[in-house]
Parts: sequence; structure tokens; C-alpha cells
Amino acid sequence: MNNNLVISIDAMGGDKSPRVVIEGLAIAAKKNHDIRFILFGDEAKVSPILNQYPDLKKVCELRHTNEMVHNEDKPSQVIRNRNTSMYMAIDAVRKGEAQAVVSAGNTGALMAISKLVLKTIQKIHRPAIVSIMPHYNGKYVMLDLGANTECSAINLAEFALMGDILARHALGIEKPRVALLNIGAEEMKGKEEIRQAAQLIKNSSMNIDFRGYIEPHEIPNGVADVIVSDGFTGNIALKSTEGTARLVIKMVKNAIKDSFLAKIGLPFMLGVILKIKKTMDPRLYNGAMFVGLNGLSVKSHGGTDALGFSVAVNNAISLVRRNFVSTIRAEVEKIDLDELSQEAIYDVY
Repeated sequence: MNNNLVISIDAMGGDKSPRVVIEGLAIAAKKNHDIRFILFGDEAKVSPILNQYPDLKKVCELRHTNEMVHNEDKPSQVIRNRNTSMYMAIDAVRKGEAQAVVSAGNTGALMAISKLVLKTIQKIHRPAIVSIMPHYNGKYVMLDLGANTECSAINLAEFALMGDILARHALGIEKPRVALLNIGAEEMKGKEEIRQAAQLIKNSSMNIDFRGYIEPHEIPNGVADVIVSDGFTGNIALKSTEGTARLVIKMVKNAIKDSFLAKIGLPFMLGVILKIKKTMDPRLYNGAMFVGLNGLSVKSHGGTDALGFSVAVNNAISLVRRNFVSTIRAEVEKIDLDELSQEAIYDVY
């Protein structure tokens, strides 16, 4: 496996593991013939399913563990157990056996173990969960999506920097427009941390194209390429967006089903409808990464299906091919982040 790009997989993570995990890997493997996988999980549960995919099995190494992280487990508990499928999958990246890890398991646990095992990049105080989402004119980067429920101004400013780097290298945007998610566009709106972060970004040497505040309803309009928020707000915004997307798709289906004229016109509109469905399908944007770590850790939705999990794996593969962790580290080292200190916050007021 040393001659190939290797992805480490928590086979027991997710609501429908290990079946959805294996089925998703089978889809991803068909598109990436140079990829190998190390699977960590209960052999008695994983092997029968893996045996149904002989081509996939050829590029997999299964390492047995009968322990796993459950959805209700607290991060403070799981970091002590090095024998879970999640911990062992992450540790494989630390050891250099794999270039990335993908898990659909407990988000808090994945964050805690990833931070403990992989460590944060020097100068970065906290890692963040980041994902790429669609808007009217293309795609945008959003962070944090749940890793940090409360963030200081310094954290938000660092997220803005890392989001800017991701948008430039993953989306090819030369000068990404960065905005802070807020309840209004006025300067004095929102929590103190958000207002302080705005001042820090404006007064720093990070050379970010900062556009100020953005309200949730503006996100789909494509007015910013990087949306920055604390993890609590970002996670709610993300799930609201996904729920809305599913609602629109369901309403379109029901409207066609209930209308005779719509059924007649369906052949003429099918291409447009399929394009909209593909654009709004949350599964096609599955796979958020923890940015700011010395290793690549990707979180898949726990309730996703095989297609969604394959997208998360493909995202991990794409980021590895782009040497994204090294890129983040190199760009952060170029910038003097010492100015983003508590003293700097006081200086701007």
C-alpha cells in the first residue's frame, strides 16, 4: 500500500455503518484507481459486507477492533480510549500510514481526537470545521460548522484567514471575498466577539478582502466567497440550508405528481429539474474537513447514504492531491499572527 495514496476509514462511524461506509468506498474506488484504504472496525461486521465487493476488497486492509465511538459518547471520555475504530483511524494519519482519515461518527469526538492526535498548526489556536457549499454564482467556503460553539475574536479572525486560503486553493478564487455571519449589516450589530473580529481583520496584515457582515438570507446570492462564524451559528445555518434544499426538492416532486399539466410538460423540463436537484442535493456537498490541523481529518454526515459517504471520501482525496495541509501550514507561517492577541483587541477600541 506504500505506492498508493492511502485513506484511513472509521468503518464503524455513522448511523448505518458499516454498510453505508463500505458501499460508499465502493463508489469512490471506481473513480480513483490509485487509492488504497485502511479500514478500522469490527471484522465480524465489516468482512461480510466487504466480501460483497471483491474489487474494493483488493484495495482494502481491514484492521480489527471491537470498540467504537457512539453518538452519545462525550469527547472527554473517548480521548482516553485508543482502541476505538475512530481513534485508530486518526492515529494512522499521525503515523504516516495514511494521508487522510474519513469518519461519519460523533463530530465532537472526531474533533477532540483529531486535535489531540494530529495537533494544531503552529500559530493557530483552534481548528474549525469547514465545508464548500453552492451559491447562485458558484461555490463558497463556510467555517466553523460545529467544532467550536463559542469563539473569541481571535478565533474568528484565524478562521477568516484559513477560509481565505482554502477558497484560493480549492476553488481557484484569486481574491476571495470574506464576510462575517451576523444578524445585520450595521457595524454595531451582533455579539461583541463578532464586532471585535471585524476590527481585527480590518486592522491586521492578513491582506484579506474583507466585506464586513453578511446576513443569512444573503448567503445564497453569492455576495461572499468565505463565510465566517462560530460553530454554533454555523452549524445551525448549515442544517437550515440543507433542510431548505430538501424541502424545495420535495415540493417540486409533489407539485409534478399532483399536476396533470406538469406531468405532460415534464419531458421538456426534465433537464432543468435534474440540474436543480443536483445543485441542491446535500449529499453532493458532504464531507467537511477540520482545517488548522497537522493532518487531514474529514467528517461525513452521520446519516448520509453511500453516495454521500463517497463524496466525503472524494473530498479527502482531492485535498490530499492538492497538498492542502502543507499549503495551509506554509501560508500561515508567512503571516504574523502574533498581532491577533488580546492586547490587539483592546487596541482597536
